[in-house]
Amino acid sequence: MFIDSHCHLSFPELRGQLDDILAKMAEAQVDRAICICTTMEEYPAVRAVVDPHPHLWATVGVHPDNEDVHEPTLDELVLAAADPKIVAIGETGLDYYRLNGRSIADMEWQRERFRTHIRASRASGKPLVIHTRSAAEDTLRVLREEGGEAAGGVFHCFTETMDVAQAAVDMGFYVSFSGILTFKNAGDLREVASRLPLDRLLIETDSPYLAPMPHRGKLNNPSYVPLVAKQLAELRGCTIEHLAAVTSANCERLFGIPVMAESHAIP
Repeated sequence: MFIDSHCHLSFPELRGQLDDILAKMAEAQVDRAICICTTMEEYPAVRAVVDPHPHLWATVGVHPDNEDVHEPTLDELVLAAADPKIVAIGETGLDYYRLNGRSIADMEWQRERFRTHIRASRASGKPLVIHTRSAAEDTLRVLREEGGEAAGGVFHCFTETMDVAQAAVDMGFYVSFSGILTFKNAGDLREVASRLPLDRLLIETDSPYLAPMPHRGKLNNPSYVPLVAKQLAELRGCTIEHLAAVTSANCERLFGIPVMAESHAIP
C-alpha cells in the first residue's frame, strides 16, 4: 500500500534491528522501500541490506555533506547503477547549511561532485535523488547546466519554497515529503504540499531521522511513513488510500520498480 521512497536501513541505528523493522513495515502496510546510499564506502552495506529482500531497492552516490570520503568517478557510478537492484543515483546535490567558515565559492568541490552524479544519471538512465539545503538556487542552476531535465529524479525531504518546488516540477522532477510535514512549525511547507500536482508527489521517512508526529525526537523507521501519508491526504482532501495509491504509482514510475496491483487501484 505504501512505499517509503527514502530511508537509510544500512545506518547502524537501523541495521541492527532490520528483522524487527521489516516486520513493523509489513504490519503498517509499507510494502516497499528505497534504501539510500550516502558514501561509496557505505555502498556495499546498502547493497547487502537490499539483496535478500525483493521489496527493497538501493541507490548509489555520495551525499553532498560528506567530506574526506572516496569521490566516485563517472564510470564507477555508471557501473554500479547497472545493477538491477540499484534504482537511482544519489543522494546527491548541494548543502551550504554548514559552511564552517568557508564561502559558497569554496564549495566548488560539492558542485563538481554534483555534476559527476548528474552525468552518471544521464549515462545510466537512472534518476537522481536530490538533497538541497540552503542551496536551492545553485542546485537548480547546476541541474539546468548539466541537462538534469533529461535525467529526472526527486527532490527528497523537501523543505524549500513554492517557487523552488514549482521549478523542480517544471524540470520534470518529483517532490518528496518527510515527517517534517507533520511538525507544528511546518505551516509553509504544508501550503506547498497542498498545491503541487498529485502526480509529482512522493512520501518518505528519511529514517533514522525526522520521525513524524507523534514520534518526533524518536528513532524513525519506514513503518512511520503512513503518518506522512495521512498528513498529506488531509492537506489534499482525499483518503489515505487514494494518497497511498497515487504516491506508490509515482514511485514505481520514477524508479522503475515492479508494479503491485493494488498501487493502481486508485479510488
